[in-house]
Amino acid sequence: MFAVLRRNLGILIPTALAAMAGLAWLAFGYFGVHTLFIDDVVDEADPFAVTAVSLDTAAGSAPATSDANDTTSPEGNATAVPTTADPDVAVPAPSVEPESMGPITTFEGMFVSLDHATRGTALIRTDGSRTFLRFEDFETDNGPDLNVYLVRADASSGEIGDDYLDLGDLSGNIGNQNYEIPPGVDLSDYRGVVIWCVRFSAPFGGAVLTPIETAASSS
Repeated sequence: MFAVLRRNLGILIPTALAAMAGLAWLAFGYFGVHTLFIDDVVDEADPFAVTAVSLDTAAGSAPATSDANDTTSPEGNATAVPTTADPDVAVPAPSVEPESMGPITTFEGMFVSLDHATRGTALIRTDGSRTFLRFEDFETDNGPDLNVYLVRADASSGEIGDDYLDLGDLSGNIGNQNYEIPPGVDLSDYRGVVIWCVRFSAPFGGAVLTPIETAASSS
């Protein structure tokens, strides 16, 4: 009898361990349940604010240039150097560089909860040459394979349609973050943004994007 029990245990224990390993893989490897208990916090600055600070720093550190036409006498008095102008040589007009458009917000929307609690603000920010989707005060549940989609469908219902624009993986489930939009994208074709779980085809949250002029006039 004991021999039979030992033989059965020798079969049951490895089988049970294999089953537990399989369940653990399903729970953590496939379903990613551990991500629900781990927050990925990010805090990215407005990309145009970073650019402005860099330009101001570069301008402040530029060395002063000396005027090669100024001379100083040993007594410290400036002596003017006479110059003659050739009447046949045209003096070019000073060039004026066109002012670049400052960064503006063209679309905005508030996140609503879909399959998971989600909140925050979605903004489209551009300076005329580069365009970003920016999340501010953003928070949702963490999960596996979360992506950021610009959608033509109604984002508040969680629909993404077939012609969405994938902006890549969600940087973090909490905090401010930026996603660059490829050049040439006509944003008037898109109605909102959806946080989409690719693995389970589930919307975590969405925001309907409204042109900023419309939002301002309605407030």
